[in-house]
Amino acid sequence: MSLPLSASDALALIESERNSSKANEMRALHKVERTYLGVSNAVLDERARDWRRASPLAARIALAQDLWATNIHEARVLAAKLLTQARMKPDDAVWSLICTWVPECDGWAIADHVCTAGQKRLVATPARLAEISAWAASEQLWTRWAALAITAPFTRARHPKPVELEAREEVLGWASVYLDQPEPILHKAVAAWLRDLSKRDPDRVRAFLEKHGKRMQGAARREAMKSLPRT
Repeated sequence: MSLPLSASDALALIESERNSSKANEMRALHKVERTYLGVSNAVLDERARDWRRASPLAARIALAQDLWATNIHEARVLAAKLLTQARMKPDDAVWSLICTWVPECDGWAIADHVCTAGQKRLVATPARLAEISAWAASEQLWTRWAALAITAPFTRARHPKPVELEAREEVLGWASVYLDQPEPILHKAVAAWLRDLSKRDPDRVRAFLEKHGKRMQGAARREAMKSLPRT
């Protein structure tokens, strides 16, 4: 399937799968006022996969920009999916676009898809962490949340390189600051980051919890400890 010529063409294809009942459920779940079509992620995955395979990067970037601008839930999700790809060169334009989207995220669902796309670009060029450090100090909640979500790959290396170890320490520094902030979603994000890191470096997570754990909300602390090996 070739890439649609415009965002309106792409939306026409997506709207053919519209489900009004599901759209109402999504509006209630996400609690953000925008248009919902009720189209499943499985359908969006299929469209994005086909269009990624069939289209040059420049065309996908242009379509992703236009889809995002519609502010329709599924269109924004699809925009992120169009740019979620492990190998991509050059990728500076994609990274820049993702960075412009992050401050516009206003809920976990779209932010999560944007961060999944961004994770691929961060893994490709870890030096981009320097740009993300500003997100951790943002006044915008979901930008701070994204700083942890997009850096999740740094928790996963079994044999981390020096640059990955440095990245872990920087992110853990942000996490310690988040614990003084009241939003439960940030404490949950810290907990998820620690839980994933504990599968690779349990000692570092124990050290973090020993120093900062008393400032974590109870449920978050329990989640952070969930995958720690018993000693």
